[in-house]
Order: sequence, then C-alpha cells, then structure tokens
Amino acid sequence: MCGIIGYVGEREMAPLLINGLKKLEYRGYDSYGFCIKDGDRFHVLKKKGRISEDESPLKKIQGNFGIAHTRWATHGKPTEINSHPHFDCKKEISIVHNGIIENAEQLRKMLEKEKHVFVSETDSEVIAHLIEKFYVNSLEMAVKKAISLLDGSFALAIICKNEDCILAVKRGSPLVLGVGKNENFIASDVVPIIEYTKKIIYLKDEEIAKITKEGIEIKNSKGKIIDKKIAEIKWNIKQAEKGKFKHFMIKEIFEQPEVIKNVLRGRIKDNKIKLTLDINFKKINRIILTACGTSWHSCLIAKTLIEKYAQIPVEVDYASEFRYRNPLVSKNDLLIAVSQSGETADTLAAIREGKKKGAKTLGIINVVGSTISREVDSGIYLYSGPETGVASTKAFTSQIMALFLFALYARQEKKCKIDPRLINEIKKLPEKIEESLGEVKKIKSIAKKFVDSSNFLYFGRGINYPVALEGALKLKEISYIHAEGYPAAEMKHGPIALIDGNMPSVFIATHSKTFSKLISNIEEVKARGGKIISIVNKEDKIARKCSDFAINVPRTIEDLSAIVNVIPLQLLSYFIADMRGLDVDKPRNLAKSVTVE
Repeated sequence: MCGIIGYVGEREMAPLLINGLKKLEYRGYDSYGFCIKDGDRFHVLKKKGRISEDESPLKKIQGNFGIAHTRWATHGKPTEINSHPHFDCKKEISIVHNGIIENAEQLRKMLEKEKHVFVSETDSEVIAHLIEKFYVNSLEMAVKKAISLLDGSFALAIICKNEDCILAVKRGSPLVLGVGKNENFIASDVVPIIEYTKKIIYLKDEEIAKITKEGIEIKNSKGKIIDKKIAEIKWNIKQAEKGKFKHFMIKEIFEQPEVIKNVLRGRIKDNKIKLTLDINFKKINRIILTACGTSWHSCLIAKTLIEKYAQIPVEVDYASEFRYRNPLVSKNDLLIAVSQSGETADTLAAIREGKKKGAKTLGIINVVGSTISREVDSGIYLYSGPETGVASTKAFTSQIMALFLFALYARQEKKCKIDPRLINEIKKLPEKIEESLGEVKKIKSIAKKFVDSSNFLYFGRGINYPVALEGALKLKEISYIHAEGYPAAEMKHGPIALIDGNMPSVFIATHSKTFSKLISNIEEVKARGGKIISIVNKEDKIARKCSDFAINVPRTIEDLSAIVNVIPLQLLSYFIADMRGLDVDKPRNLAKSVTVE
C-alpha cells in the first residue's frame, strides 16, 4: 500500500518529488524517502513520519533521475532505516517497492551466506541485494533475474549509478507511466502526475519499462519490445485538491450529488438501462459479489436489490477469504468484484480464482485502467473522480447506484418490466442527497455532544442493516471510537447487554416495511436508559418522538434509501473525528488502496 513516484526530465527534481509524495500519502504515511541520481552519485534523504512541506537539504540537490517513496509498514517498524529507498551493499543500486515479498526470509538467508549485509528489517531490501547479485553491465538483465526469484507482489522503480535510466516493473501491485515532452514519470497511480501530463501507460505484470528523458521502452516477459496504448486521463487536478474544504473527506461527502449524476449519466434513456456488458443472463444461475471493507457493505445492499429485481440468487463473500475456502464456482456463475481503486489485492485474487474455475467476471470500479478493470470480462465504471480521503464516502454511494443499475439491467435483459416510477425516483436522488447535506449544522451539534463517547452501536433493518455497518466502520476508521453495527432485531440476542446511559445508539429509522418493528427496537433501548440518535424522514413523528436526537433525511423508496441515509452517518463520523483533533484524511494504521494481502 506504499506510494512510489519517479521522474526524469528537466524540471526541478526535489519539489516535484515532494509534491508527488504529498499526493500519495493516502497510500501510506509512516515514513518516506528520496534518491536522486546526479551523474554517478546518489543523493539520499530518508525520514520517519509525514512528509515535510519544506525539505531544504533536498531542494539544493540537482540530478537527472529521481525516485521517491512513502511507506505503509508491513515488515519492520516505521523508522528511518526501514524507510525506502533501499540499496545494495555497494550502494550502487537504489530501489523503491510497493508490495510484499513472501519469500524474503529465505532469500535473505541465501544472500547472507554470500556475504551480503542487510541494514533494515524490511522484505524490500532483499530486492536491491538480488539485483546486485546478478548485475553485470546490464541493469535490465539483473532485474529480470532478480524478479524471477521473488514470490509475492511488487511494483518497483530502480536506478543504478552506472546507467542513465529508471527501470520499472510490476507484479500484482499498481504502477503507471506518465508520458511527457522531454520528461517521463512513474507512479503508483495517476494522482501525483496528473498536473504534469494526462498521457498514461498502464504496465501489465512482468513488463519492464526503461524510462529516460527521451522516451519509454517497454518489453514483455520474453524481452520483446512492445507498443503500449497511451490512455488519456479525463479528470483534472482540481478534482484531486481540497479547494475550500478542510479535509478531502468532507469535500468528497459534499461531492455525492454530482457523483450520483455521473454514475447515471448516459445510462438511463426512455426508462431503459443502457449498459454494455458481455453477459448472457439466461446462462447465469448465481451471482457472487466479492469485495473488502466499505465495498463489501455495498455488496450486502446489492444482494437485496439483485435478488429482488433480477430474481437471481446472490452470495456475498469477503474477497480476503474467498479463494482460501476452495469455493464452489462454475461456468454458470457471475463473479462481481467491487473495488474503488481497482487494485485491491484480495479482490483481484478473488477474480483470478473465479476465472480459473470458469466463472464470468464483472468489475464495479472507479479508477479507469486499473488492474481489475483490465482483467474482468465486463465492467461498470463509477466515474466518481479521485477519492483521496482514506475513509471511503462517495465511492460507497456510487457503488450502490452502479449495482442498482446492474440489477435493473439484468431484469431488463430477462424481459421483465421496470416500473417508470422507480426510474423517476432514481433521477431524484442527487437533489435528495443535497437535502440530506442540509442537516450539516444539526449533525455538527449532535457530534459535539458525543465527541467524548467511547462506544457506539448502530442499528438498521433490511437494506439499511449494511448502512449501520458502514456508519460504524466510518466512526471506527477516523475517530478511533469503538463502534458496532447490527440488524436491529438482533439487539435482544446479545448487544442489548451493552446499553446504558453512556452508550449512544444510532438507528436508521426511515420509512420501510419493518418500520414498526424498528420502533419497538428503539423503545427497548429507551427503556434501558440508552441515548438514541435516529435518522428519520422529516415528516415522521413516531421515530422522532422516541429519540433523543433526530436527523432529517428526505423520503425515498426503501430500495434507494441506503444512498440517502448514509449521508448523515458520514457527516457524524467526520465531525466527531475532527472535533477530537484527529487527522481525518490519514487515520492511523490505514491506507487507501490495500494492494497487499
């Protein structure tokens, strides 16, 4: 989950690398480092902690080639010595690495027997020593031999004192190349380089790129030079900046009306769903939804929607567990992988397991050109723009919307009618989200009352049970308050033991077929002295009357309510974390794109 950037060209090297790493901090921020090649000399700076705005020593350095790295620690604590770049014994080869080398310990022991001396605790350092072991006048050949011995995942940028290039290679972890005029770039994703170029090349696994100021040469695993398609990035740098907002998270919460419009744009016409998918629904007996974290919650919601509208049985699996239980998958199954980044290692592994067993695959992803988007048979892009806040917000609502469109498309393909009133309600969603955002002052005042709470419970029923899970996850992620989400009816089967005057309970109490049952659950908490925060429809009086605090949301049909109801939960988490003085966009121990298992 680390971030890599590299550059060769005529710009000032240090400011570009510093700026790039700042934009990659959502991938990791435990420590960071730089290596700039000036002729046959390396200038190196490595530090623990967040990236400094002003690295004065670095800014004095001139050089032709530079690589830099921001770290999310896997092997070894976040220390200066464990930060990247790493070097060989002679300090002639410098590497930055994103991924995990699973056989690092065996390789380290082999190299130590050959008198290699290691200075860090990381798995990454073995890569530099392996390249040194094989280096004889050709960095490219040494890299090819070295990576053939590696088990695990990696994205690598490598420079050598004796050669005027940056080498890039990947397996499993993301890496993109930026194409400029008399300059070229390498990065973990497009965010740090979009202000310099919109021309991007996506590397495939085992391809090796040789990057110089003059150009980029790419070879496949057999050593043959290949022509790669150059993609054009459509969004601009302003979408990746905070603008008037204090944090990316709050900016991205407020972007959601526009985000839903983007998901819908061009996909509904004359009450028909317009998707281009290579799927024969007559041959699909079962759908498997697989994802991690927030994306898994969107899958739980989609299960209800797909089974209702498409009448196809659906299973939801954690991607991290899917392939390890030897799942029963057949050619009549459709595996749908949901991932904001399109690079989530566990989700990618689940896709590969499904394909190996003959399933058709579909991706619900945000990042165009990501690994998952290239490996699935069909895909639905979210077009949400970059999501920089580590805690996902707009990706969640856009995933639900995209999965709902898929459910309706499947219904349509099976020659079943779609109620025009449903389409009309879908089109109203952006304005209803705007209305939910209008409760921001009330939510902020409620957050102030509960900022010092140690625990929260979240309750929902039906399609809003996963919303309760998501609300609890958001609070845990950014405020470090313990929170749990439950189906409201399950409260009396255990969680009710936790209820007392210090335990806030958040109920999603909007209109639904189980509304009266949920009111009974609220009353059960109230009878035990619990503090109740409810998400209610503004015309409702019943839930409001039995709640200590009520947050209004506009009424929509139950099947769309999750998209509207999650908005106040996102805002509540945000304000509590901000009032606690925490770094909302960079919560401890987390990274945005989980590209390691």
